[in-house]
Amino acid sequence: MKKQSTELTTVNPPMKKLQAFFRKIGKKNLIIACAVILIGAAVWLNFVLFSNGNQNTGYDGYDQPSGNISDSLNNTQDNTENTYFSATLVSRQKARDEALEVLQAVVDNVEASETVKNEALAGISAIADEIQKEANIESLITAKGFEKCVAVLNGDQASIIVKADSLQPSQIAQINAIVYEQTGIAPTGVTIINK
Repeated sequence: MKKQSTELTTVNPPMKKLQAFFRKIGKKNLIIACAVILIGAAVWLNFVLFSNGNQNTGYDGYDQPSGNISDSLNNTQDNTENTYFSATLVSRQKARDEALEVLQAVVDNVEASETVKNEALAGISAIADEIQKEANIESLITAKGFEKCVAVLNGDQASIIVKADSLQPSQIAQINAIVYEQTGIAPTGVTIINK
């Protein structure tokens, strides 16, 4: 009869460090941190997808009354622009609400460490600060004569969408100045889109 080996296989040192790291942080806190990162990525992806200007809701002109063709075309263009600005605002708010909901769940989780809770509170504070800055930028830009404006801040980048046929250099300078005054973001970090 052969003797079976009773040697235990040893785990290599990097694997031990990884296991110790997971034990130290805890699975729940790691999952919460991953969820926060995923939500941040979703907010960014949502902005990228909805700010490209190629949106088609499938309802363009559907609710337009029949009548003069040129009036109908003008109304369709106005409604498409209004729909774009409305959809962008709703999309931005929805993404923010989802992020705030997850961060609040982290804060309310009794099993989360104080470090993770503090990071979540800092995230909530940063989102609230961005919301205030975006509202200020939008108000100041519309006060300069633009009919509609949507501002989206993402770290040290700002995207400003205004309703205008074309933008003059003086208007671009005004928008850049407003963004810089409200956020400290230099003009190289500002993207201005006219719709």
